[in-house]
Amino acid sequence: MLATGLLLLPDSPLRADAAPSWHGPGSPVTTSPATPSASPEPPPLDVRPTDVVIETTGWWSWSMIDQRTGAVYGSENMTETSTTASMIKSWVAADYLRRAAEKGETPGESRMAQLTAMIRDSDNEATQIVYDELGRATSIKRLIEICGLTDSEPAEDGAWSRTQLSARDTARMGVCITDGRAAGSKWTKWLLDEMRLVRGTGDFGIRAAFPTEIRKTIAIKNGWVDRQAEEEYHVNCLAIGDGWTAGVLTAYPIQLGQSHGAKICKQVGEQLRAD
Repeated sequence: MLATGLLLLPDSPLRADAAPSWHGPGSPVTTSPATPSASPEPPPLDVRPTDVVIETTGWWSWSMIDQRTGAVYGSENMTETSTTASMIKSWVAADYLRRAAEKGETPGESRMAQLTAMIRDSDNEATQIVYDELGRATSIKRLIEICGLTDSEPAEDGAWSRTQLSARDTARMGVCITDGRAAGSKWTKWLLDEMRLVRGTGDFGIRAAFPTEIRKTIAIKNGWVDRQAEEEYHVNCLAIGDGWTAGVLTAYPIQLGQSHGAKICKQVGEQLRAD
């Protein structure tokens, strides 16, 4: 499928007024703040809005937020949702840490080791333990409320892997992590540092499109899962750079495997990258 995408929404980044198209991204959309800022022109980012054109099989969407201005860019279908798989682990860790700090608690070494494994190595068992403690779908409801998400919802069965997130809300979640709402002031730096240290199978996608010096500054959390019942593979990518966040969602025939979605994420990153 040949698809393009850049949409700029004409109002607040928290509005949910993009026109959806399930068959793939169309012209890009941007969301800019309702009141233009009178401040000087901000320094350039490592990314810039553009038409994203990819010839590929399956469904995909993307979104990017310029944190300097609040502008949201993305494909025409950036409000459509898909299952997050492991990408949601960034929120699960943040939710746990923020709530611990609010209760005046400091997690012990074993719990911090679990959170590190959850982020760096995408450990499912550690995630399930923490997610259950957080109330399962109740944690996702907090994500939606705290981060101002408008397109997304918990899974019907409450499973973390089947949380429904849009590309736009993925980028918003990245902003929420960066500005401290997600993990709280005490733990935000720690969480971002851990996300920069993602390794192994989960180290792919958007940041792979950047030179080494920039790549090591980009925090990520990706998700990948073969949905046997749907006969689909879902691969999703969250990236948090210096002054920007981006999300890419993909769903395609299961036989294409993880590498197909990882390539789409990278291709989006390559086209958004400011050379």
